[in-house]
Amino acid sequence: MINNPISTTIDFDKEGVQHGFLNLPYSRDDSAWGSVMIPITQIKKGEGSTALLTGANHGDEYEGPIALFSLAERTDFSNVQGRIIIIPAMNYPAFQLGRRISPVDSVNLNRTFPGKPDGTLTEIIADYFSRTLLPMADYVLDIHSGGKTLDFLPFAACHRLDDNEQQKRCRAARDAFQAPYQVMMLDIDAESMYDTQVENMGKVFVTTELGGGGTTTPRTVAIAKRGVDNFLIHSGIMSGELLACDEEIVELDMANSNCYLFSQHAGLLEPCISLGDTVQKGDLMAKIHSTERTAMPPVEYYAEHNGIVISRHVPSLAKMGDCLYVIADIIN
Repeated sequence: MINNPISTTIDFDKEGVQHGFLNLPYSRDDSAWGSVMIPITQIKKGEGSTALLTGANHGDEYEGPIALFSLAERTDFSNVQGRIIIIPAMNYPAFQLGRRISPVDSVNLNRTFPGKPDGTLTEIIADYFSRTLLPMADYVLDIHSGGKTLDFLPFAACHRLDDNEQQKRCRAARDAFQAPYQVMMLDIDAESMYDTQVENMGKVFVTTELGGGGTTTPRTVAIAKRGVDNFLIHSGIMSGELLACDEEIVELDMANSNCYLFSQHAGLLEPCISLGDTVQKGDLMAKIHSTERTAMPPVEYYAEHNGIVISRHVPSLAKMGDCLYVIADIIN
């Protein structure tokens, strides 16, 4: 078996609080013997479960890094029993430049699992998670938002799984996060995602989408920070009572692929529906205007599903294949 070249400056078996790096050698033009150094914190106290907390799986999503850097900055972890591994920016090269995918190899980390120990830089990071970090974890939280191209209602999510008991555990952790929206999520390309790798290993997994547009708001940051604490309290690693959401919680389901509305044209996007609106099948969602000539009627896009709009395309110029909207069923 090929060994992964990543080393770490912390000792995963050591008690206490450690701050350090995952060190991946990376020889490049500006640093012949350089490394990619991914910040990591571990808090370990006694026996108990292990939680792996990650942000910036995509480098232009910021609620996760803010919440997790803030968690690592704390000085009092007396209420911890077990182990917390914090990686605020798992796709660190992308995070440094505010890009969705790595600027090193143009690879999307969240479509690269289980990775390769002798692959590109992003594939090596994925392999280290798959073979080193995830086997240690019992609970895994991966905090996402929409990045520069999508905006979401702030939700925590889990997936339908073949193992009903595992799905129940994931759903319970999702609900404990206390996001304003709770989604049973349907991914369109789940095969090589981090989510799928974690779930295939039998872990309790929760993901989120907490906003987007390549920025944050006080609301979405507060949701992320509260959710991190609640996830740790639910796992039994941190003592305390769950912090209740200060909004009414809505449960949603993405039942089938009709939830997604994709563009079949390129042009100027005119939205006709806003994020959070409720729609019926057949409602006008958007128009796409030709930018190549005048006097061309716009192409109209209609809802293929009843429900609430949980995601919208942010840029006003749309390309063929862009996801324009996502609609989810309202369960309660």
